[in-house]
Amino acid sequence: MLENNNDSVHAVVWEGGVLRLLDQRLLPHKVEYLSYADSAEVASAIRDMVVRGAPAIGVAAAYAVVLSARAWYARVPERWKDLMETDIKQLADARPTAVNLCWALEKMRVCLAECENPEEGLLDEAKRIHAEDVVACQRMGELGAELIESRCSVLTHCNAGALATGGYGTALGVIRSANKAGKIQHVYADETRPWLQGSRLTAWEMVQEKIPVTVLVEGAAAHLMKQGKVQWVIVGSDRIAANGDVANKIGTYNLAVVARYHGVKFMVVAPTSTIDMRIGQGDQIPIELRSEDEVMMNQCKRVAAEGAVGWNPAFDVTPADLVDAIVTEKGVVLEPTAKKMAALMTQ
Repeated sequence: MLENNNDSVHAVVWEGGVLRLLDQRLLPHKVEYLSYADSAEVASAIRDMVVRGAPAIGVAAAYAVVLSARAWYARVPERWKDLMETDIKQLADARPTAVNLCWALEKMRVCLAECENPEEGLLDEAKRIHAEDVVACQRMGELGAELIESRCSVLTHCNAGALATGGYGTALGVIRSANKAGKIQHVYADETRPWLQGSRLTAWEMVQEKIPVTVLVEGAAAHLMKQGKVQWVIVGSDRIAANGDVANKIGTYNLAVVARYHGVKFMVVAPTSTIDMRIGQGDQIPIELRSEDEVMMNQCKRVAAEGAVGWNPAFDVTPADLVDAIVTEKGVVLEPTAKKMAALMTQ
């Protein structure tokens, strides 16, 4: 059972040669880990939202490459590396918007090229990716907290906490660090439909941390801002383009627009592995379309009118000119532009 501190919240665990994933579909009502010894099953777990959040997906995929290598080496040792490519592609296709997934897989490919057998370094590389993500999150927490000048209330969308990363969190990492510094008065968490990551996961993490949290539907955010109750919107990201455009959970763009109108600051928190310098601007980011059943159904029962159809993009893109700050482990970019993002990435 998870204890009431963020160090014990682990979405991804490698234990005894098996990958264990906290089934986030069951939270907050049940804490259950599922065990995986097969790469294809991990790809399904990523696609089916057992594990979610770009950094956590990347960490899980790195461990899945280890599982793939061990399986193919045991079965076809003379061709094990070639046969792994199908598994790696399956992992990459599981959630196409989250660039951390492909980033982690590419790092594992580089390591794979130098290995004579699965035990030569692949697991060490996966563990390194995992550990470095935790360190990066802690650093981002410190840097983001420094931007918050005085005690205030903040609004966040989806879940960008320890559950979405190797540990500690991106957006929630900033909130945690700011809370330790006495700067957080209250956290408002969007429900984040249709998977309710805000009400189920973010609220749960905040309760674990004993940080005051209120859940609201996304449509109430503008009204909340109009009343002057929020000074910062703090979110994570699944991919950031070279010019600073930000892809994040659907509904983030809405928040950025109303935040700008109401004079509320907008902060994006993500590791540099989320920045895709190969993509010039946000409209080039592939947006995952998920099943319409996620919006047309509730607990396996149809709630939408028969004959209606659903549209279910998992992400939207917030233009860079609506972002006040992008916080990474390498530093902070204020009012991001292509030039500023390039300077950050060359540090």
